[in-house]
Formats: sequence, structure tokens, C-alpha cells
Amino acid sequence: MNNAPPSREFDYVIVGAGSAGCVLANRLSEDPGATVLLLEYGGSDRGPFIQMPAALSIPMNSPRYNWGFASAPEPHMNGREMNCPRGRVLGGSSSINGMVYVRGHAGDFDQWRDLGARGWAYRDCLPYFRKAETCAHGGDQYRGGEGPVHTGNGNGMANPLYGAFVEAGRQAGYPVTADCNGRQQEGFGRMDMTVKGGVRCSTSNAYLRPARRRPNLTVTTGALCHRVVMDGRRATGVEYEVNGGRRLAVAAREVILSAGSIGSPHLLQLSGIGPQDVLARAGIALVHDLPGVGANLQDHLEVYFQFRSLRPITLNGRLNPLAKFLIGARWYLFKTGLGATNHFESCAFVRSRPGVKWPDIQYHFLPAAMRYDGRAAFDGHGFQVHVGPNKPRARGGVAAVSPNARDKPGIQFNYLDNEADRESFRQCIRLTREIMGQPALDAYRGGEIQPGLDVASDGEIDAWVRANAESAYHPSCTCKMGGIGDAMAVLDPECRVRGIDGLRVVDASIFPAITNGNLNAPTIMTAEKAADLIRGQAPLAPSNAESHTDPEWQTRQRPGQPLREVI
Repeated sequence: MNNAPPSREFDYVIVGAGSAGCVLANRLSEDPGATVLLLEYGGSDRGPFIQMPAALSIPMNSPRYNWGFASAPEPHMNGREMNCPRGRVLGGSSSINGMVYVRGHAGDFDQWRDLGARGWAYRDCLPYFRKAETCAHGGDQYRGGEGPVHTGNGNGMANPLYGAFVEAGRQAGYPVTADCNGRQQEGFGRMDMTVKGGVRCSTSNAYLRPARRRPNLTVTTGALCHRVVMDGRRATGVEYEVNGGRRLAVAAREVILSAGSIGSPHLLQLSGIGPQDVLARAGIALVHDLPGVGANLQDHLEVYFQFRSLRPITLNGRLNPLAKFLIGARWYLFKTGLGATNHFESCAFVRSRPGVKWPDIQYHFLPAAMRYDGRAAFDGHGFQVHVGPNKPRARGGVAAVSPNARDKPGIQFNYLDNEADRESFRQCIRLTREIMGQPALDAYRGGEIQPGLDVASDGEIDAWVRANAESAYHPSCTCKMGGIGDAMAVLDPECRVRGIDGLRVVDASIFPAITNGNLNAPTIMTAEKAADLIRGQAPLAPSNAESHTDPEWQTRQRPGQPLREVI
């Protein structure tokens, strides 16, 4: 009797219909001679709470759309188990995230190159950022004008608090940038979002939905992947489960894992590919000892400053049931108003100290004081600014705990396990107080709700950060690309798993180092570039567009400051 699961053959089998997987499904199926299967454990993304930008906290906190990962107790965060939401739905995390569109700094991608990811310097990546994007502000040598992902500024910073925040930065001596995704990231200015016509522009909407009309693309939802099937050192397919039955998808050309920075290393380990000691503890038979699988985990931590508002112009006044209903009704009928924006419409990127070459601190400004679950933090009007260091030294890991794909992997971020990261947060707190204390905010700024003026010394700041910092939900780097001499590199610069034929990984796990900002834009870019590598096409011509660096970065922390160290 044959107990083998029923199988179908495709040229490409992609695991994960997320920020990268939807891009790959579209680009690989552009070839009518290639058949593509896209496997996704989650379901449809058509619900209004996903599509309405202002409702972002609902899918992010819903077990229907979220894998619900959490870290082990973090030893340097008072033993807190840190939330790590990852999208489990068509569009993946691009369907549950905050829609913030930040590419990162040019230096981030030159750093990738220097870490062994040949062909991934800024001049190589910029053409793919442009290919992916249609920018509402217009295309140029930095911004795209004809791509699937639509970006813009929501309601155009109509609330005066956005502009007041930018002006406060200018008064504190920082530059104002016309476009943090253009030539100059450093400074204060508008923040863009992935929204088109008032609707979330996820990769499901932008890439997958138009591609599903093609007969050579098959999308299977509710598919839990158990392992990559191997023939010796070659990946030949994926074993997965649908409706309680096992299936086998045979890949004639390649298997591509796009399950994210938690899911991709976990699936490699379930397939016997990873560190020998991790697999032994989990009871998984070793196929290929690859020590970097699941290592090098990086993430951004952030805190948020909250202030009472002297004027009733914040979103805290729109959180009652009637106001929410009216906002939702306007969005449903017209796709306009407060429902059509993520409300993060101004931002900043600054350097923490002299000697830092490009920005390492990021700000998101929000004209409300509320928690991540979308509820008000207090009674009355308020506003807040999210801030955190973007180049942490902490490194963690992802490790399978058993051979069962239903058992969530162990996750340890090791946040704040080093003095450099703790000092970076002290710098964030002190610089933020200086910025928020500028005259531009005097007409709006009431008392400081948190951290509170009693949090001032190094010890007080450290204790408050340990108790209150939250993940910015940017896990990355767990299957990093690297050069031949890097023993911890999981992939070569063409996204191929080292020592295994027919297997690639394409998602934020392949970053050699975390970028200076939110991860959705660089993940989409990565998938666009990887699609050309997979299809064997010539890469887009490198860009000659220059990026800005403060000419006196070695001696000052900001252009408007005398040449001295910050306090």
C-alpha cells in the first residue's frame, strides 16, 4: 500500500504569502512558461479591519491574522515575554502592520555589501525600490512612479501637531528633510505610508491580487508547511497540510521560503537544516549542519513619550463608539477622512552623537496618546512620539523546540544585553526631552505623562526602559546573506541556502544587518531583486544617485549644534 501523500508538480514552490512571497508570486508567474505554487497558512485578507488603515491595531492583535509569537522571558527586560506579531494571512505582515514606508539609509545597504552580500549595495538596491513603488509625491531618481506599491502621506499632515513636531526639530538644530526616503534621510519631515486611495496597499493588494488571474499561478491558503523535502542535498518539494490531510508539492526548479524571520529559520530547522545542537535538542534528524540558521536575530526596541495636549485636537477625542462609527462609515463610503491614514504622518531620523555617520535614532509622531492595542492611555487629549535606537548591538535567535510544525519555536531577542544599547536609550530619552521642549510645541504641550520628569538619572532611565520598552515588530537577519568566509552566513548573495541545491530564502530574515527604519519597504525591495536572481535575468542597472551625509558628522551630533558632545 502506498502511503505517500498526494502530490502535484510546479516549477516554483513558495512558502509564505507575505511581504516577500506575494512579490515573488507575481514576478515569477510573469513567465508564462513557469508554474508557481504559493502556500499560505492564513486565509483571506478582505476584511475591512485589514483594509482600513486607521484600524491597524485590530488585525495586529487578532489571532485570526497573527501567528502570536512571543519571546522567552528576556533577562535584561525584567523577565518580560515580548510580543512578536507576524502576519498569518494573505499579505502576511504587510496586511497587519502599521503601513509605515521607510526604506532605510543608503549606508545600511553599503553595510550589507561590506558584510559579504555582494551586489546589494545602495546603488544596486535603489533601482528595485523604485521598481516597486508609485509615489504620490512623484517619481524621480530616488522615488518610483510606476510600481505596484503606492505610497503617500495620508491626510497631508492636516493636524497642526505634525508640523509643530517638525518645527520643534528644526528649532533644536536638526535639519528638515523634504523626503526621508530620498536623498536625505537625516532630519525631520513627513512620513509616508503604503496606502492607495485610502486603502491599505499590502503586497496582497499590490502584487498578488492582479497576478491571481494568471493560469500558471496557484494559491493555496490554510496550508501548514511541515518540512522541505530533500533528495540528498537537493530540495525537491514541500510537505504541507490542508484540511487535516498531508500533501506534497514537488518543485521542478526551486523551493523558496518566504515565511519571515521567525518562520523561515524554523522551517529550515524542521527540515533538518540548521545548527546541529539546536536540532539535537529538538529531536530533529540532521540533514545539513548550518550553524547560522536562526542566529543573528535583530529587532528594534522603542519607547513612547506621552504628553497631555492643551488643545482638543488629538485623536483621543475620537475614540468613543459614536466617533469611531462615523470615521468608519466615512471610510467605508468614500475611503477618506481619519480612517484613510495610519496617523503616523511626520517623523525624524537623527544621529545620537558625534562620530555616528548616519542616523541611528528614529521618531514616529502620533497625534494621540494610546497603547499598541488602540486604547486610550488616559482620559483627555494627548500626543506621543515613538523613539528608539535603530542600530542595536543585541543579537538573539530562533530555535525549533520539537519536530512538530505546530509547536512554536523558541525566540530570544536578548534586548539590552549590552551597555551600548542601554546608553543609546539614555541618549534617546534626553534628546527627545530637548526636542519636545522647543517653543514650537508650547501652545500644545501639557504635562509629560511618561516617562515622567522623575525619570532623569541613568539608573532611572534604565529601569523605566526595561519596564516599558516594546518591540517595534522588526525581527530580521535570522538567515543572513554573506560571503564565503562568513561561517554564520546561511545564504550566498543570490539568496541560495549554502550546501543545498534548489532552495532559497527571500524575506527579512536574509538581511545581513537590520536597516535604519521599518522593514516592509526593504523586504519588498529584496523580493523584487531576488526575483531577477531566481529567473536568471540581468539585474537592473545600478543607480548613480547620491545620498546625503552630514560633512561634519565626525565632530557634531546635529548641524545646528556647536562642535561639542551632547549632554
